[in-house]
Amino acid sequence: MTDNTKKIKQIADNRSARFEYHILEKHEAGIELYGTEVKSIRNGNVNLKEAWIEIKGGEAFVVSMHVSPYEKGNIFNRDPLRRRRLLMHKSEIRKLYAEVKQGGLTLIPLSLYLKGSRVKVQAGLCKGKKLYDKRDSIAKRDTERRARREIGKNLK
Repeated sequence: MTDNTKKIKQIADNRSARFEYHILEKHEAGIELYGTEVKSIRNGNVNLKEAWIEIKGGEAFVVSMHVSPYEKGNIFNRDPLRRRRLLMHKSEIRKLYAEVKQGGLTLIPLSLYLKGSRVKVQAGLCKGKKLYDKRDSIAKRDTERRARREIGKNLK
């Protein structure tokens, strides 16, 4: 199977990040995990809600991503909130580091998915929304919901 034909299975989505931030760029990265963590993630026992990505020493790490301990993992389970290294090219990490330092932007994990047999993270270069931006998002979502409801009534 080539890269284009690998099946992608969504595991976790950081919906709050899409509400709290403007997403400027998206990047795909691998993630360094232990065996029991992979099994737990495949079961969907992961939470990205409070997670962010930091760059230290030329490496990118996901911080505060909660991976629940695998129930059959006993002594092989790791700390659920440990820092996990992202697997990205050095040039890409340097570019992201420069943009984060210069522009006051943040790196946030947007989603976690399986691509073939590998666990991947979609990292977003984000800028925080102001309160009025969040209100606009809520108003837009409500009008779209009303429009879908009206279309549904007209079809019946």
